[in-house]
Amino acid sequence: MTKSPSGSKSESNDEPKGDRLQKILAQAGIASRRKAEEIILEGRVQVNGTVVNTLGTRHDATRDHIRVDGKLLHGPEQQRYYMLNKPRGYVTTLDDPEKRPTVMQLMAKQKSGPHGDNVRLYPVGRLDYLSEGLLLMTNDGALANALSKAAAGVEKTYLVKVSGVPPASGLDQIRHGIMIDRGRLDEVRSGRRDRIITSPAKIELTLTEGRNRQIRKMFEEIGHHVEKIRRIGYGALRLDVPPGEFRELTRGEVMALDRAAKGKKVVPKKRTPEFAQLKSPIKKKSTRPRRQSTGAAPRPRRPA
Repeated sequence: MTKSPSGSKSESNDEPKGDRLQKILAQAGIASRRKAEEIILEGRVQVNGTVVNTLGTRHDATRDHIRVDGKLLHGPEQQRYYMLNKPRGYVTTLDDPEKRPTVMQLMAKQKSGPHGDNVRLYPVGRLDYLSEGLLLMTNDGALANALSKAAAGVEKTYLVKVSGVPPASGLDQIRHGIMIDRGRLDEVRSGRRDRIITSPAKIELTLTEGRNRQIRKMFEEIGHHVEKIRRIGYGALRLDVPPGEFRELTRGEVMALDRAAKGKKVVPKKRTPEFAQLKSPIKKKSTRPRRQSTGAAPRPRRPA
């Protein structure tokens, strides 16, 4: 008597094929995956003429007719990647309950988005309201998640202006890792502050993690208030667009980001762009009044 093997071919053929419906909606740029789940549960999605309001069903976006609010999906949207120079005074979010300006407003300079194709872009990582500099914007969720994971150790480089001159001992603390508050500067949980030690950092400040207001907290710990933060590097990228402007990344730059997300070494270009440099201090003009010329001929010198 022979025993039939467990997990037969017929069983494997019965497995559902295709992608989950919420993933298909997200890839088509309808909404984030979490928001797409809400849209499905609200009964706003039809597949081949039938309303689907259950999560987890799988479908083939290339063969099935999928409609959201009656509009037919046309497959996954093209993936886009941008470098944005975020100015101070903008929040890194899609929508702000306090109605402050958002980075999305900077990206919507053209009526239908940078390419006129209504692509939904999302920021990679964060820069707080008072910080400025290099921010990645994309609709590639997989790459964005990979870059944002602390385990990837993708280097982010900053120029930081602080009040006073930090002592060598304080800078050494930052180089080797420093204890900071885990949450917001004024947040206390269960009667105590959550504290955590940061990863080592280089000075021109290069971080491999991105905790909430981390740079400000690091310098507060050594007694120096941060006046200005500008992110000038992300992996091999260096900031090369003016404040408030953006540009699309090249294919090579996207490949370099993918390598960095996988923990592979990437090297930035040797030439540092203008917007990634420290500005030279402006020389003060002399306040001494200049001698005005009368236009008269010089007097002849008397013989000695």
